Amino acid sequence: MERKYKRKSVNTVFGCMLPILLHKLCLSEKICSVPSEPLTIKENNTINTVVVHIDTKTKDVTLTLIENPEGAFGLRGSDLIVKKRLDFETLLNPEELTVHIRCNKTGFKSITLTVRVQVQNINDNPPAFSHSEYRLDVNELTPVNTSVGLIEAKDDDSGVLYYTMEPNTNTYFRLESVYKPNILVNKVLDYDVIQQVAFTLFVQDTPPTSPTDQLSFTSTAMITVHIKDIDNRPPWFQPCTRTTLGTAKICLSNGYKGRVNLTERQDGPVQMQPGPVYARDGDKSRNEEISYKIVRGNEDGIFQIDENTGNITMLKPADISGPISLTIVASQVSNRDQFASTSVNIEVMKKSRNAPKFERDRYEAYIYSNNGPENMVLRDRTSNRPFRVRARDDDFANGVNPDIRYEVQYSSYVNITTDGFVLLKKAVRTDSFISQLRVVDVSTGESGTATLSVLVLPPVGVQSPSEGYRPGDMALLGFVMAALLVLCLIVIGYLISRLKKANPDTLKLTECLGPCLPLTEIRGRPSNGMQFTNDGFTNEGSNGTRPRARRADKRERKLEAVGRVRVTPRERPRHCSSCGMRTHSNHSHHGSPSGRTKTRGTKDQVKSILAKGRRGPDGRKAVWFKESEDSSDIEVEIIPDDIGLRPKEELEEDEEDSSSVVQKANDVESGDLTVMDNQDNQEGPASGHRELLYQDKIAQ
Repeated sequence: MERKYKRKSVNTVFGCMLPILLHKLCLSEKICSVPSEPLTIKENNTINTVVVHIDTKTKDVTLTLIENPEGAFGLRGSDLIVKKRLDFETLLNPEELTVHIRCNKTGFKSITLTVRVQVQNINDNPPAFSHSEYRLDVNELTPVNTSVGLIEAKDDDSGVLYYTMEPNTNTYFRLESVYKPNILVNKVLDYDVIQQVAFTLFVQDTPPTSPTDQLSFTSTAMITVHIKDIDNRPPWFQPCTRTTLGTAKICLSNGYKGRVNLTERQDGPVQMQPGPVYARDGDKSRNEEISYKIVRGNEDGIFQIDENTGNITMLKPADISGPISLTIVASQVSNRDQFASTSVNIEVMKKSRNAPKFERDRYEAYIYSNNGPENMVLRDRTSNRPFRVRARDDDFANGVNPDIRYEVQYSSYVNITTDGFVLLKKAVRTDSFISQLRVVDVSTGESGTATLSVLVLPPVGVQSPSEGYRPGDMALLGFVMAALLVLCLIVIGYLISRLKKANPDTLKLTECLGPCLPLTEIRGRPSNGMQFTNDGFTNEGSNGTRPRARRADKRERKLEAVGRVRVTPRERPRHCSSCGMRTHSNHSHHGSPSGRTKTRGTKDQVKSILAKGRRGPDGRKAVWFKESEDSSDIEVEIIPDDIGLRPKEELEEDEEDSSSVVQKANDVESGDLTVMDNQDNQEGPASGHRELLYQDKIAQ
């Protein structure tokens, strides 16, 4: 009974204490709490940013940090805060930071809270290359898609990087992919074409197609790829013509030519055309040493070649004329597999005694400053004759060597033709220039030289038709021509006046031909009137001197006598005693069948030609005759230009003829001769008037 009582009392005590312990235990667990899942915070956060709020169930709970990684966290009341800026790249374990917090309260059992913090990485660092410049080397002719180099950048944010190459026009290299910057050969490289390629390699930490507002960092590096020249070409004889055979380049030489004299050993190297025998390495940057050798054509041992320089010399004279063909091989000393061959043709000729030479050692020629290309150089200043040079060769009988050629040296202004004419190549901008002319005998190689001095003249005054004429030029030309015309008229008038004063025979000419020449019409008179003038009646009665009046009266008396001479129509040609002219009568007799009726009238029917003292409009004395209404049958014979300029031996005959005229005048005064007008067989005046004004003086 006693044991049962004790067991029962113990159970009662435990039964009473168990709820109390459980209650205290429950209270201790609930005094503070935090979320069980991890918390996230971005790097580069703001200081004192709240990470989590600690939930305390009761008052007077004390919170203590017992584990604080990196010392980055702190407590502010019931809040867990970040005390410094977190950098994802510098944290030891940025993926999860564990913070332990202890909660204490009197009467309660302390508890420890665990807070897990994850730092979120953001794009805050640019990618970077280890160097800003890279130098890469690659051999020429490297196969396509061969890797030249791998150049990568690093990003502390550990993100994916994207690469591009600039400029995009680069055709020799490319990147393996946008994610892998492996530089590959994209095109066959030729050192002769290109020696280096430079481009920029770009990297960025966002895709190339990302939005423009997205934060992105980039970096660059300069890449220079040097192409190395490899030993892939043999020696090339110079000069040569380059050509391409597939991907290979070759240079073809036309060979060399030389001349030597028959039975004569030449000292020194044989002169070759177009130059000495010379070859260089086809890989121009390597410049390998070259050696030369004659491999064929020198069986007689006449020539030898210098292995280092390629100069060909003679060991003995050639005894047979004609060509000798040699084959020369040039090879690299370091690699005999790289070689090339060429031909050398040497002509053995008989020696020339004379070299061609110009006719003069120095020439002078002229051009105009406005001359252009293809204009010929002129021989002198005053003509347009072209300048020409000639050379002669005394080895020929006539001095003409058909094998000579002309050349111009040391001048870029002129060319010379095969005939020796000099032509301009371009416009000349200087006052003069000097060049050297060279004549070469292409068969022997002998030559001669001369100096050509060309003087540039100002352009001529005549404009080129292509330039046209301006209005001012035409006006000036018209003025000059008008001045010349006026000057000519003045000179002609002066000569005529001198001729009249200096040659008195002209007076006799007019006296003789006055009645014979056609009459000019007088103003104010009928159209059938005809007029002659006589200076002897000019200004008669004026204030002239008395001797002039006496001379006029004397002339009047003589004219009156001459006026009574018979005039018959259509007479046979009559010889004028004063001038030697053969004249015809002015009118034909229409009423008489014979036309030669000789009727002698009485003194009443005879009237002096000076009886009517009429004067013309200009004050000159006029005499009027009747004239037939039909004057179409008047005949006039043209007076030769040499009238009045007769030789001296004929002057005596003229004086005798003039004396006979004076005698006839005296006969008229005595009544032996009459003046008749045979028109209609009537004597005396006719119907109509004929005015006769004599211009010349009657010989005294």
